Amino acid sequence: MLLSFLLLILSLIAIVVAILVIPFLRRHIFSNLIMRIFRKILPQISQTEQEALDAGTVWWEGDLFSGKPDWHKLLAYPKPVLSPEEKAFLEGPVEHLCAMLDEWHITHERYDLPPQAWQFIKDNGFFGLIIPKEYGGYGFSALAHSEVVMKISSRSNTAAITVMVPNSLGPAELLLHYGTEEQKNHYLPRLAKGLEVPCFALTGPEAGSDAGSIPDLGIVCRGEYNGQQDVLGMRVTWEKRYITLGPVATILGLAFKLRDPDRLLGDEEDLGITLALIPTNTPGVNIGRRHFPLNGAFQNGPNSGKDVFIPMDWVIGGREGVGSGWRMLMNCLAAGRSISLPATSTGAAKLAARTSGAYGRVRVQFKIPIGFFEGVEEALARIAGNTYMMDAARVMTAGAVDLGEKPSVISAIVKYHLTERSRQAINDAMDVLGGKGICMGPGNYLARTYQQTPIGITVEGANILTRNMIIFGQGAIRGHPYALQEINAANDQDKKRASIAFDQALMGHIAFGIRNVFRSFFFGLTSRYIKEIPEGVLSDTVDYYRQLTRFSAAFALVTDIAMLKLGGSLKRKERLSARLGDILSMLYLCSATLKRFEDDGRPVSDLPLLHWSIQDALYRIQQAFDEFLRNFSGHFLMRGLMRFLIFPLGKRYSLPADELSHRVARLILEPGEVRNRLTAGIYIPTADNEPLVVLEQALECAIACEAIEAKLRSAAKAGQLVARNEEIITEALERGILLQEEAVLLEKMKLLRRQVIMVDDFPPDFGKTAKATS
Repeated sequence: MLLSFLLLILSLIAIVVAILVIPFLRRHIFSNLIMRIFRKILPQISQTEQEALDAGTVWWEGDLFSGKPDWHKLLAYPKPVLSPEEKAFLEGPVEHLCAMLDEWHITHERYDLPPQAWQFIKDNGFFGLIIPKEYGGYGFSALAHSEVVMKISSRSNTAAITVMVPNSLGPAELLLHYGTEEQKNHYLPRLAKGLEVPCFALTGPEAGSDAGSIPDLGIVCRGEYNGQQDVLGMRVTWEKRYITLGPVATILGLAFKLRDPDRLLGDEEDLGITLALIPTNTPGVNIGRRHFPLNGAFQNGPNSGKDVFIPMDWVIGGREGVGSGWRMLMNCLAAGRSISLPATSTGAAKLAARTSGAYGRVRVQFKIPIGFFEGVEEALARIAGNTYMMDAARVMTAGAVDLGEKPSVISAIVKYHLTERSRQAINDAMDVLGGKGICMGPGNYLARTYQQTPIGITVEGANILTRNMIIFGQGAIRGHPYALQEINAANDQDKKRASIAFDQALMGHIAFGIRNVFRSFFFGLTSRYIKEIPEGVLSDTVDYYRQLTRFSAAFALVTDIAMLKLGGSLKRKERLSARLGDILSMLYLCSATLKRFEDDGRPVSDLPLLHWSIQDALYRIQQAFDEFLRNFSGHFLMRGLMRFLIFPLGKRYSLPADELSHRVARLILEPGEVRNRLTAGIYIPTADNEPLVVLEQALECAIACEAIEAKLRSAAKAGQLVARNEEIITEALERGILLQEEAVLLEKMKLLRRQVIMVDDFPPDFGKTAKATS
């Protein structure tokens, strides 16, 4: 009896092993069944969604999804550097342009860039940064593009937006990748020389974040153009808004849906989203009035047209480009979104760090600099730590573009997180400045940036949409090592090929899942045995690589469980998707921060910034996991098991300690190499009357005077001085408590401190005269 039972068990095991080991049996008994179930739970994906998923390339996010990131590979990527020509452009034309700009004059008086600035931008090729040299442009790297925009944005948001739009998602980039040779040869040299001012019109009243549903329509037909009859083209009707440079553009890039009811181009009637270049002086094109976004003076406005006839060769890519517009846009956005908004956001954060740190040391309350108060230190530490991580992500992502990547998921990560961290940095800086920050005028160096921060939050994919639907929603399919293979196999109409491909992907996926179960659990118990650590890194950073590896494995595990349990409904569970996206994003930002530290030569003086930013991110990862598990719709046993595998010893991460925040804050409260390195690349004016110049002078003077002021306070406390306020320096000098040079320095400090803390004021009828004459 026992022998029979053992033989039965062995037979069953043999059958199971045979099914799993022999591909033919496994496919027909197991994999094909799973594929049928998989097809049922797959979410419905529209054509525009599919093209968005197919856009761009997978880069480092693929390693983070793998649960086993290759840190050696990351650190082996070359450090992004500027060429001598790019450095010369930054130190020459960009420096000159910044010196010409006065943001108060631009935004309060002119409501536009001054004519000389416009002409300088055109004459010096600022619209042709990305256009290759053979077409008259500079052919600059993505890093140089980023550096140019970042520097200008630290001086004037109006000028930065004016420069960045033609070099981001606009006609130039679309032409470079998809234009016909005739289109390239005609337009690119004119754009590079500033003879054309471009804009691109995608957003309309009825299609914002859901740009794929644009109602704007073109009908293929024959018509008259330039005196010729029977020209093949289309009549286009559209209404767009929020179009940057639209009011001054000479060439309009337009997205619309194209239909061919008379089948002039082929058998299909609905041809899809199409892009065309239309000169704005074309009859029927209506350039509307201007928008006024949050006191931003950059040119922005609506445009429209009704039954405007355009020839077929105005379609980007010519006839071959018909219906390919959404693919074109998604591929260009994957790269363009990686550069401009991260650059402007980082420029704002660097400006906040440099100015709030200086102000915190110069401004004195209760006889000590306000930057020494713990509450202010907390804000300063956030500003500095966020800026360090933001700049790291900006540079690494630009470097990826220069390596030939079009990182669609990563571009969404940096767009969302850098604009949000910039908002945090500006808010913190405004809190530090207090009344100095809220009073508008020529002397206020932060208020316009504060006002206009929401603009970056809303454009190129509104942040709520980006966080809740794009980062993980797109990343889970593109970055996961097996999900896309399974989806493609399930959608394959060739049954035999689909069966083989799905079986291979499924077996890999199962092994992948089992591996991450064990890695997540054992690494949660102890990370000492994680071996994937790059050689030669500082002992201070080794544990960060281990913890990120551990969380990568846990992220891969949770992603698999979420997709298995929720299937297509995960697409609608936006808050769960957002939390998983937050984990992926923090893993990427930490990766960039560690790479920055290595690329900079491991400066020990930067370690407080590194520690603060990564510890803050690890805590956010922990909290995102916790919130995901608390809200996951599975059975409580499933949630409990997932929590046990991820946090077998409980939640052990906390926000950076007060002592670390203290050290980080001190780094921007005084001049030095760390402060300069942290804020490198922003515009520092040189004219004596510039508010930032006065602030820098006051900072140096305040530090030089601290020992002298302490001497005065001690003397007063000891009863050696009876005078107060203005007379105390004179009395101290007369009594020999101060030397002459010390007294002179204190008088200089008083003058500079007053200049720094004073705000602009205006006559009682301020603003009324302008309104009366407008």
